[in-house]
Amino acid sequence: MMTFLWILGIIALLALCALIVFTIINSVRIIPQQKVAVIERLGKYLRVLNPGFHLIIPFVDRVRKLHDLRIHQADVPSQMVITKDNVQIKIDTVFFYFVHDAMAATYSINDFVKGIQNITAANIRQVVGNMELDETLAGRERISLYLRHSLEAATGKWGVSIERVEIIDIHPPLEIHHAMEKQMKAEREKRANILQAEGERQAAVLRADGEKQAEILRAEGAKQAMILQAEGQKESNIRIAEGNQLSQELDAKGKGAAIKIIAGADRLKIETIAEAEKIRIDKIKSAEMDPQFLSYKSLEALGEISKGQATTLFVPTEAVNVFSSVGSLSKIANVLNKQAKVEESEN
Repeated sequence: MMTFLWILGIIALLALCALIVFTIINSVRIIPQQKVAVIERLGKYLRVLNPGFHLIIPFVDRVRKLHDLRIHQADVPSQMVITKDNVQIKIDTVFFYFVHDAMAATYSINDFVKGIQNITAANIRQVVGNMELDETLAGRERISLYLRHSLEAATGKWGVSIERVEIIDIHPPLEIHHAMEKQMKAEREKRANILQAEGERQAAVLRADGEKQAEILRAEGAKQAMILQAEGQKESNIRIAEGNQLSQELDAKGKGAAIKIIAGADRLKIETIAEAEKIRIDKIKSAEMDPQFLSYKSLEALGEISKGQATTLFVPTEAVNVFSSVGSLSKIANVLNKQAKVEESEN
């Protein structure tokens, strides 16, 4: 009996220890970073636990929901939408959200992700139904902005914020796709033709401009050549004029020098003749010849001189005295000339 009671005591002690350990474990809550926990006490909201170490009352308090505060991505199922011009297209959408109020996200709506998907699908049908196909294909930003504003108005009271809404892809029907391909091909060909024509026009303009510049350069070159040629001709004429002037000066100097030389030679000749005549007269004087004899020889000399071609006669002073006694010097010269002509005619 004592052994049985001892065994029951040991079992009770172990059970108490296990209960204590279980109670301690359930009373400790460690919340990770970027997460919050909603705590209920006896089924009623109590508080929100932020990241860190927390103690709660076991079996009384419990964690209703653990929310992740990071940005999450959720896809909206593909939606078949009819545009304003009655074209059926399929749109794929994705949205990004984060929880900013854990209590509202827990108690305001059962599944806020599903609610966001449904609101997005409804708003896509509304906004795309008022747009034509071309506007829909080119207006992705417009559709995304409209969906974001619509979701923010609905999800604000849910404790959820919409970060972005993106239109992933728009799928038109196959025949529309083929038509769009043909249109894009024609548009590309049109742009190619326009670019080619523009390039040809630019090339023609550049060629014309190049030819114009070439003509201007050629004209400038010809102008410069004519200017240089005229300057060269002017310089040549100046050099020729200077050469002619220098030649004339040299000729004038040469003629003056020649005249001076001839005049000096004539003067020397005259001086030589005068010196010889002086010597002859001195010899005659030294010979003591008779003055009448000298006058006679002078007359003979004058006769010989008158036979020559000279028109100027140099008559000694003694002869002049003799001629003055006979008569006029000019008359004697005329007589002598006549006698010389008579002798020449006889010969």
